[in-house]
Amino acid sequence: MGVMINYHLLAIIFGILGNAISFLVFLSPFPTFYRIYKKKSTESFQSLPYQVSLFSCMLWLYYALIKQNAFLLITINSFGCIIETIYIAMFFAYATKDKRMAAMKLFFTINVAFFSLILMVTQFAVKSHSLQVSVIGWICVSISVSVFAAPLMIVARVIKTKSVEFMPFTLSFFLTISAVMWFAYGAFLHDICIAIPNVLGFILGMLQMVLYGVYRNSGMKIDAEKKKINSSDQQLKTIVVMSPLGVSEVHPVDVTVDPLSVHHEDLSKQVEPSTEDRKCHVETAHS
Repeated sequence: MGVMINYHLLAIIFGILGNAISFLVFLSPFPTFYRIYKKKSTESFQSLPYQVSLFSCMLWLYYALIKQNAFLLITINSFGCIIETIYIAMFFAYATKDKRMAAMKLFFTINVAFFSLILMVTQFAVKSHSLQVSVIGWICVSISVSVFAAPLMIVARVIKTKSVEFMPFTLSFFLTISAVMWFAYGAFLHDICIAIPNVLGFILGMLQMVLYGVYRNSGMKIDAEKKKINSSDQQLKTIVVMSPLGVSEVHPVDVTVDPLSVHHEDLSKQVEPSTEDRKCHVETAHS
């Protein structure tokens, strides 16, 4: 009995710590949306990570409600649903017409139609309560594992470019700690559906931090010509990092145009003058 009480207390402690860290991670896109609010434009930002994060939060919340006795899972995912809905609403408000329509279609496809389908199937096709919990849990696991595609793409880009500008260390660190907390919470509750995604989250987080240690000084070796490129030749690239329990972050970085290609274009313009330039040259010669 004493061991069971200790497990329960440990689950509560790690669940509270997981809530605190995940709460901060949920708020991490705030600078992005403050920028959108100030500029009244979504620029090159996309709604996809927030839509997927909302969908994941809804699934985990549904799982916690069906499972019962998972109050700490309910609290963080309830907050996640609220904050992600606010982010998406702001995106709808400031996006261009085409991007707004595309985002709305995505919202109704994922967060309305697909979630409703899961809800109906698990409520009406699955009769046993224990089977319901199992089915919903493994759906949550599959969705959580699938979102690792985004951070894996970042890891591949870091290795390819030998630059960590696309992978903020602070975010990777907190997502790794969050994975540890939620893994412990799931383990002490004997809930494999909570524990499994966070094992992968911890491994990926550690890989990101190791890569940061390896390539952190590479940014100092950037060619000086890149710094001279006009800001109008820069574009925002959205980097997505997602955690297994629905937390997401979008980290915008400036991706500059290759200075060699710009230099090549300038040379081509000099070699091939426009028709108007040739006319001016001929007229001047005749005069």
